[in-house]
Amino acid sequence: MIDVLVVDDDFMVARIHRGFVERLDGFRVVGTASTGEQAIAAVDEYRPDLVLLDLYLPDMFGLDVVTRIRAARHDCDVLVISAAREAEAVRRAVRYGAVNYLLKPFGFDELRNRLEQYAARRTTLRAAVVADQADVDRVLSRSGSLATAPALPRGLSPETAELVERALRTNDGTLSASECADRVGISRVSARRYLEHFSGTGRAEVSLRYGAAGRPERRYSWVT
Repeated sequence: MIDVLVVDDDFMVARIHRGFVERLDGFRVVGTASTGEQAIAAVDEYRPDLVLLDLYLPDMFGLDVVTRIRAARHDCDVLVISAAREAEAVRRAVRYGAVNYLLKPFGFDELRNRLEQYAARRTTLRAAVVADQADVDRVLSRSGSLATAPALPRGLSPETAELVERALRTNDGTLSASECADRVGISRVSARRYLEHFSGTGRAEVSLRYGAAGRPERRYSWVT
């Protein structure tokens, strides 16, 4: 059984997330917290295996909670759940050792997929040693870490997403949705959807180019 602590400053959101977790076999919620200080105290009391951690807490930034629980020598894992879409927030979560980063709002299936990945990783790591590099690669590929691409929204295909990603990766500088559409061979509206997805998951950055009149043009670059 994997013990989970749910941390969110919104009582109703925490209740929903708790309900999601409790629908899954092998997981149980041992407590909830609405502030950073409550989260730190709850980790000390309940010793959870996994913390579902919101970043925007009323008394401190969520990643500061991670610093405090690590200083107290708690080794629980952290899955960030946040509305924070800034690439820097995602990068900081990686540096702080988050096993995944899930953008709000999300549905049950999205959380279930990440928790199942996490459970698979824990099962694999129960072995005392790994036999070879292939075992190491299997552990990493099943880890549910931020290196794993987030699930695509409904209506977006993995094949087209790969083409859009390649266009961004191989481009020097930035691309607009129209320029990306021309390179990939899709409509501008479709290109914009993929680009905004990459931006929302922290894998692309957006900059604005201002012209003489009208709205500024959104331009995208891949986060290396």
